Amino acid sequence: MLRDVLSSAPNPKSRLFFLGQAGFAIQNSRGKWLLIDPYFSDCVRTLEGHEGYKRLAAPPADPSAMPADVIIATHHHQDHYDKDAMPALMKKETLLFAPRDCEELVAENGLDAGCVRYIAPGRRVECAGFSLHFVSCDHGKGAPLAVGVLVETEGRRLLFTGDTCLRRDFREEYLSDGPLDLLAAPINGAYGNLDYRDCAALADLLKPRLLIPCHFGMFASHGGRADLFYELMTKEYPEQAFLFMYPGEEYAL
Repeated sequence: MLRDVLSSAPNPKSRLFFLGQAGFAIQNSRGKWLLIDPYFSDCVRTLEGHEGYKRLAAPPADPSAMPADVIIATHHHQDHYDKDAMPALMKKETLLFAPRDCEELVAENGLDAGCVRYIAPGRRVECAGFSLHFVSCDHGKGAPLAVGVLVETEGRRLLFTGDTCLRRDFREEYLSDGPLDLLAAPINGAYGNLDYRDCAALADLLKPRLLIPCHFGMFASHGGRADLFYELMTKEYPEQAFLFMYPGEEYAL
């Protein structure tokens, strides 16, 4: 569990943790931490103004105790850029990578501009032992600047699609750095996102070594049927390995 790792003596490993919603944390063997779309607060309920957006899973850690050498917010929606938790997540040396649609939130948080890098698809960055390749994303008119990210570390290639619909024409870009060891993609099927069928189809197109479905189970009003995803994968895609993760769970890369 993530809490146990953070409360014990440092033990750098190449490993991934699920943070809930679309959030992931990666630690490499140098002991550096990369956070992708970390959502630790309950700010979406405040923003939306009703209980349908109350978080249904407890945060996997205290954001102030969460190491973060690099943070990526794939777009400005606050379950991806957590306005309430971001100041605590940003440590003295943390670098934040985000598209330009996050500028207003960055300003509201009062973050040091020197710690923020604005990115777009096609941008490549080497940082803290991670190779980052920002890729295209189609989250519709509500977030036209949204990105996905290909992360390479310890010889593993991981694709986090971000919030996107099924775009088969992105296949070449997604595989531009080589075969995927891991694919993390939404299954909630709302707000233009992949649903469980689309996620399975994308995995069939990309053939990752492991598929991790995400972006479900956090809000009552957000959609996502893990049961239907499970049934579809086991019946129609039995050769594709997949893994459900609970917030705070560790997976060795």
